[in-house]
Amino acid sequence: MVHKLAFIGFGVVGQGLAEILHHKKEALKRDENFEAQIVAISDFMKGSIYQPNGLDIELVLKTLKETGNLENYPETTGLIKGWDSITTICESNADTIIEVSYTDVKTGQPAINHCKSAFEHGKNVVMTNKGPVALAYKELSEIAEQHGVSWGFEGTVMSGTPALRMPNATLAGNDITEIRGILNGTTNYILTKMENEGVTYEEALKEAQALGYAEADPTSDVEGYDARYKIVILSNYVMKAPLTVEEVSCTGISSITAKDIEEAKIEGKRWKLIATARKDQTGVIASIALEKVDLDDPLASISGATNAITYETDLLGAVTLSGAGAGKVETGFSLLIDLITIARQKQTVKL
Repeated sequence: MVHKLAFIGFGVVGQGLAEILHHKKEALKRDENFEAQIVAISDFMKGSIYQPNGLDIELVLKTLKETGNLENYPETTGLIKGWDSITTICESNADTIIEVSYTDVKTGQPAINHCKSAFEHGKNVVMTNKGPVALAYKELSEIAEQHGVSWGFEGTVMSGTPALRMPNATLAGNDITEIRGILNGTTNYILTKMENEGVTYEEALKEAQALGYAEADPTSDVEGYDARYKIVILSNYVMKAPLTVEEVSCTGISSITAKDIEEAKIEGKRWKLIATARKDQTGVIASIALEKVDLDDPLASISGATNAITYETDLLGAVTLSGAGAGKVETGFSLLIDLITIARQKQTVKL
């Protein structure tokens, strides 16, 4: 069965997935019995196209590269141009919506409304937007369940590194009592550079921006807000604890100095921005904070823009996972694995 997809948003991540689906089409069909067809793309800036019989992805990418506008895609019988995101979600024949639109992380919109519309029209959603999962996990999960559809969001925490799938699948049966992680590559890159090269915070930040690790406005990263959303997702999804963003205390790295770095070295420690969620008698307590960690801590060895997470379990003890936390291909893969999971679930139901 061909899995029909509609993209809401078609920036770096969306194009990354489209390229993966195009280049790995035969391998996915052969090895995973997974065949996808992109029928619609709706992007606020790049335009919108819908072809019920499937778009030519190579031609889509070529059109976008040459003209910057999807609506310059060649006319074919049945092609529709100009639909907005909600119309694309509701009226297209897609089975699954790829939600990768530009979204306000403070409100989760418009992605929250995109999810609601998709679920209510019997369509699955896979996404990389943190806002909807961190801000409306309970509500959206209930709507998806009511309509018998799937909601995948692996890419919201550590890109394609399976920070959500791994504990739920391979650590099943364990009681996860604590989660500690380096969940923001920008801040870890800055701290690593300060320690290794003796530069100031400002100098390290400037280089992170030059390399594309940090935005022109780095506030969300360096003040810990990005990591805070991710620990809320982990708390809700992995620990089944209904934590809110407001309940997570948050301190970033912008006040750290070269002197602080040197003092930690003398103590045999290393500064890391650590996201923590820990169970106690009242529920889960979570925080984002600069910590001086011992050098034998698994998180201490994580350098550069890499992310890592340690799950404290009752049966296996501490289990640490590390990998990329961002990137076009890596985040595109996170969407792919969610799609493959949905396809596998459907195949199991049929059997």
